[in-house]
Amino acid sequence: MGQGHLHRLHRPGDTVIHRLPPQTKLVALFAFVVLVVLTPREAFWAFGAYALLLTAVVALAEIPSRVVARRALVEVPFVLFAVLLPFVTPGPEVEVLGLSLSTEGLLGAWNILAKATLGVVASIVLAATTEPRSLLLGLERLRLPSMLVQIASFMLRYADVILGEMERMRVARESRGFHARHLGQARVLAQSAGALFIRAYERGERVHLAMLSRGYTGTMPVLDSVGATTREWTTALVLPAAALVVAASAWVVTR
Repeated sequence: MGQGHLHRLHRPGDTVIHRLPPQTKLVALFAFVVLVVLTPREAFWAFGAYALLLTAVVALAEIPSRVVARRALVEVPFVLFAVLLPFVTPGPEVEVLGLSLSTEGLLGAWNILAKATLGVVASIVLAATTEPRSLLLGLERLRLPSMLVQIASFMLRYADVILGEMERMRVARESRGFHARHLGQARVLAQSAGALFIRAYERGERVHLAMLSRGYTGTMPVLDSVGATTREWTTALVLPAAALVVAASAWVVTR
């Protein structure tokens, strides 16, 4: 099973976070995100506590802060949406820097930004400390439907293949003097996208036939098994356990 281009997200290391089995990190991430989402948005201090917990995990994983900040840019669309909420949400308004903003919109924007940022950073830690192939093995250990695991594995394996095909088509276009500079050239790009789809489909057919000729019956053989000890589970669940304490306190305080 190939790593695909997504291996660039992984940062090799030998920290306690890197050494944890992937299934433990997946469960910890899921539990942490669920607790963050369920936390009342009015409990501002709770999100600060979550941020401190994640900061500690990032430090343990030895991930540079600039890497986290750069990868966190993926949430920019959520930020743009959140910025609009105070201006378009109806309800009582408050003056902020001379602007009349909706109180409900401000709370909604805060809710989106805080929870999305915490979820994104937690995902960044998982991707940086776990190889894609290990993630798939972890999903198998968690009894995720095998078909979904196979689809994900094929996606990882052939992402580079499709990207390579796109690059070759781009070079071919530019070698013929084509450079996309205005909307009038969108037709050429659309034709290229159609040709890429056909080539990808045909390659998929060839790969499937090759797999059948090698005895593929609908399931992939398990090449490795990643077990987890009680100690490893305990270590991984420290983060969601601490988050549970924070969330429970937030629920009690805001009642």
